[in-house]
Amino acid sequence: MCDIWKIRQIREITAADLEPHVSSLRKLKVKWIVFSGGEPLMHSDLASLARMCRAEGMRVTILTAGLLLERNAAMLAASVDDVIVSIDGPPAIHDLIRGVPSAFRRLQRGIQALRIRGIPIHGRCTVQKRNFRHLRATLRTAHDLELNTLSFLAADVSSEAFNRPGGWDPERTAEIALDAIDLRDLEGEIEALIREGGQDLESGFVAEGPDKLRRI
Repeated sequence: MCDIWKIRQIREITAADLEPHVSSLRKLKVKWIVFSGGEPLMHSDLASLARMCRAEGMRVTILTAGLLLERNAAMLAASVDDVIVSIDGPPAIHDLIRGVPSAFRRLQRGIQALRIRGIPIHGRCTVQKRNFRHLRATLRTAHDLELNTLSFLAADVSSEAFNRPGGWDPERTAEIALDAIDLRDLEGEIEALIREGGQDLESGFVAEGPDKLRRI
């Protein structure tokens, strides 16, 4: 749900940019760094940034759409501790939301490439208008992909972050946000997810407990 991809000029943090901040991170006793974006795997030298953080004893996580995982699998295995991938639903729904041909298959191949290298892979699903009726199917898909965990969160349609100066206009918001009727259906889907996925909630495979899922 990020609009940072619309920025066409290259704007990335270099190792030289990060170096002056390492002492501050050390003083703050930072334990965990998450590289997000945009798409962090489009960075020209992500490995250097990750190695700098890991050298300070920090856990390093990459948050990615997953389209570039396969080609970067060896680099990630050598540079990061774990990966979080965006999963928008079962294959057809995922491809619809991504708007990229074979997006799910590319994600699947990337996960397989990381899996054989022993990297933990977690899924994150942003709940929105085009997938809210498919949360249980998303959970089944996460198992099919052999993810370590799956989390659900509500789409943010009001923030000016993520390259949205002034926020979204009403038309764009309506594409993502749920209306009153949708919310009733979402409530039913979440209750079914809690009921049918009890073991996954108890084991922590689904990161949120029932109360947190209901807050979506």
